[in-house]
Amino acid sequence: MVGRWRDGTGTLHVVGGADGADGAEEDREGAEGSAGRAEGLSAARAAGIPLIIAASYRARARGLLGRDGLTGALLLTPASGVHTFRMRFAIDVAYLDRRLTVVDVHTLRPGRLGRPRLRSRHVLEAEAGALERWGVRRGVRVVIAPGPSTPPPPSVR
Repeated sequence: MVGRWRDGTGTLHVVGGADGADGAEEDREGAEGSAGRAEGLSAARAAGIPLIIAASYRARARGLLGRDGLTGALLLTPASGVHTFRMRFAIDVAYLDRRLTVVDVHTLRPGRLGRPRLRSRHVLEAEAGALERWGVRRGVRVVIAPGPSTPPPPSVR
């Protein structure tokens, strides 16, 4: 299980399906081992995807508003739904349960409201098409290796 998160940065690793073959008990500290199992994956997935963690109310409310793009992904926690009002680009949204298993994935254009998912505890956002490239789909488990607590300025294009 995942404990409480703090605003900051981290690395996202896609480890595999929900069948537990890739280590169902592996949480934050298991990210190092997941990179070694990624021999058939793309270099970006094996090395990890840059991640911004938004755990405070203020960081979650700001989200991707006012940005023209995003390098990597944004994790909103806790969250069960999102919207794209006042956003400038389409995003992929992955709803994650308590064990960081993907419950559902959708692409939202600007000005849309995503329905909340009951089992969702975290929401992962990325530019449209990125989650598919990274192999994030329903049933896949992700691992998050947190970085520093104080986030650097986000990478905006």
